[in-house]
Amino acid sequence: MPNGNPAMTYLAAAIQMNAGPDKLANLERAERLVRVAAARGANLVALPEVFNWRGKRNEQAVAAEALDGQSLTLMSRLARELQIHIVAGSITEHAAAGESRCYNTSALLGPDGARIAVYRKIHLFDVDLPGRVTVRESDAKIAGADVVTAATPLGTIGLTICYDLRFPELYRRLTFAGAQIIAIPSAFTFPTGEAHWETLVRARAIENQAYVIAPAQFGPNIYGYSDYGNSMIVDPWGRVLARAADSEGVVVAPIDLEYQERVRRELPALKHARLQPR
Repeated sequence: MPNGNPAMTYLAAAIQMNAGPDKLANLERAERLVRVAAARGANLVALPEVFNWRGKRNEQAVAAEALDGQSLTLMSRLARELQIHIVAGSITEHAAAGESRCYNTSALLGPDGARIAVYRKIHLFDVDLPGRVTVRESDAKIAGADVVTAATPLGTIGLTICYDLRFPELYRRLTFAGAQIIAIPSAFTFPTGEAHWETLVRARAIENQAYVIAPAQFGPNIYGYSDYGNSMIVDPWGRVLARAADSEGVVVAPIDLEYQERVRRELPALKHARLQPR
């Protein structure tokens, strides 16, 4: 883009998957869906949380990877070949030697294949809904600590993952750090998703006057419960521009940064904020 200014309009895609313990099969499906998104004109493609592997905790050490491992190497190659930006959902990333737990890590890749930014999930999902779903992510994962944004030719992108969605202070910090587009790759459980997913995704878009791209897992999973799906792209006014059906696939919607500037100018709520994020 001239003078390094971001493209004002382009297409973004959210990919919906039902990933399981077969990493090779997951990666083959992810590659196919990224190619579908690029063929439909998407310049920014986002995969769901744990797109490459979802398996039993006792298999995590074998399935976990370094940032230069199989999964992100594949996505980097695709980004370079297709000349697109990819939010590589999240992978299970090895932590320090001797640590049995891992990070839940998202990476933003540029059209040259380089890693632009890496985000490690801050808020871990420890929930017990009796008779419906019990999850203790902290038993197997380590929380990250850094709030991550990255300036790109498509605008400044903020990175979050799934349960982060319930913590608005993170999104306000991203916005005050310049985020125009916020990614929320997710694997939202069905009970919590049915109750809160759309409301929370739209709220994060409205209160931050940002585009939100929320690709998600759907359907029954290896842990014995179901994921909600409903992958969405939402605009800064809170309108749902695209929503996935209850199946694997790709949804595409336009990102219009000029429109976003108009929303922020005509309703300058961000300038009126009195309590600044720490």
